[in-house]
Amino acid sequence: MSDRIYNFSPGPAVLPEPVIRRTQAALWNFEGSGIGIMEHSHRGPQFVSVLERAEALCRELAGIPDEYRILFLTGGASSQFFMVPMNLLGAGQTADYWNTGVWSAKAIEEARRFGQVHVAATGEPDGFSRLPERASYSSAPVYVHFTSNNTVYGTEFRHEPAVPAGVPLVCDASSDIFSRPIDVSRYGLIYAGAQKNLGPAGVTLVIVRQDLIDAGSHDLPSMLQYRTHAENDSCFNTPPTLGIYMLGLVLEWIRDAGGLAAMAAHNRVKAQVIYDFLDESEFFRGAVQRDDRSLMNVCFRTPSKELDAAFVAAAEQRGLAGLKGHRLAGGMRASIYNAFPREGCDALVAFMKEFERAHR
Repeated sequence: MSDRIYNFSPGPAVLPEPVIRRTQAALWNFEGSGIGIMEHSHRGPQFVSVLERAEALCRELAGIPDEYRILFLTGGASSQFFMVPMNLLGAGQTADYWNTGVWSAKAIEEARRFGQVHVAATGEPDGFSRLPERASYSSAPVYVHFTSNNTVYGTEFRHEPAVPAGVPLVCDASSDIFSRPIDVSRYGLIYAGAQKNLGPAGVTLVIVRQDLIDAGSHDLPSMLQYRTHAENDSCFNTPPTLGIYMLGLVLEWIRDAGGLAAMAAHNRVKAQVIYDFLDESEFFRGAVQRDDRSLMNVCFRTPSKELDAAFVAAAEQRGLAGLKGHRLAGGMRASIYNAFPREGCDALVAFMKEFERAHR
């Protein structure tokens, strides 16, 4: 790691070192143009090639069919909480939501501004420590929304939830996008903030089926219509050019590492290093039911809040940063997205063993 420490931050998160190195050079002089990547016009040939490359890599890695549009937007996933219902949920219609934690609850809150929301499933009675086993859908939902990975509580769907026939599935995939293979054809719309698995904060990836774009409301400001961005190839206004450039580099890195199947295997091994120790420990304990554990965010605790705080502080001194749990969940959280190295998981477990010996 040279002069860098292990960054367990839930986001913005660790980036692949080759991506950072290439970006350093591109900031000064992009591909011999004499102009840095942040200074190039978004309508010039240099950036157009960057944009086209990023879209092509998205399609290649995830096998995205032609009937889906790929949009590079701003505002993070939080803006999609309202853009989705603004575009898809009409007056008198109902959308169904799975409530599995903080971010799905925020999406529900925003959707209620634009139409009826039916909470088809909720993990709230269990403190979001497990995923709901089943859903009870409304009679005619216009779409079903779920959050595939829940960063605050550390739960993750292994498979998409079953939905009524013909109903589009909408997914907030911000914290596990491209961490494993995905069948895009099972979705109507997928969105993800880039700052966990895809690149820096500031760019949001949206993959949306063309028929949903076509059916979307016209009675919206131009910037809030998916059709506006689709018709203008994500360049209706100046897009986040640096973020898109880095996203493309991350996608290249994933491809060169073996693609999404290789990422899935890599992520399983990393998470298992930590979960195996948690299962054996009599001091630390995992915060989530075993079958629903996230491969991206490993949540755990010591026997007391005081020891949790002591652990986080001591870990920071050892170059293990960003382990404090979310304020609503407490405890600790090790976020180990695609670019996080296996060696960091080994270092964390070694320190956990040391801490346990000193405090149990």
